[in-house]
Amino acid sequence: MRRLLILALAATAAAGPAAAETRYLAYDASDRVTQALTQGVTLEADRGLFGAISVRRIISTSQRGSADIRRGGPDAVRRALPAGARETSVYAIAPEGDGRGLSRALCPGSEEVWLVMGRVRLGRPLTLHAVGRWSDGAYRYCVQLSYDWRGEWAMPPAPRVGDDGAPVGR
Repeated sequence: MRRLLILALAATAAAGPAAAETRYLAYDASDRVTQALTQGVTLEADRGLFGAISVRRIISTSQRGSADIRRGGPDAVRRALPAGARETSVYAIAPEGDGRGLSRALCPGSEEVWLVMGRVRLGRPLTLHAVGRWSDGAYRYCVQLSYDWRGEWAMPPAPRVGDDGAPVGR
């Protein structure tokens, strides 16, 4: 019985990454500050075998651009959050591509930027906090972004064509 249980657990652990599925979760800005920075976002996320959602990329729903984000960051990021913030999952914004522009928009003047979010759940609002590290080594809180659930997409948002014929979207 013990051997069977160990084999079942090993098979479940090995099947975990294979069972992960990519989801596209869309959110609309819910306050004026968030609307000034983004109209909305779509999160490209992996949903694991046991339902946990891990975010890989943040895509602007209304503008051109997307940024890769990687889970993890220094504990100083959490300590920079305002009192009462319950979000704990730290994601580093990749400085490549549109990540650089996103970092500059969220924390002007910082060298690195992290997003701190709570547990991502379908049908629930989402709160993101941006924290930056400046050249003096200090971690400073930048902004809180609040979003309302919009829905789930089967695929990422399709590029749209703007007035000038340039693609807008991803």
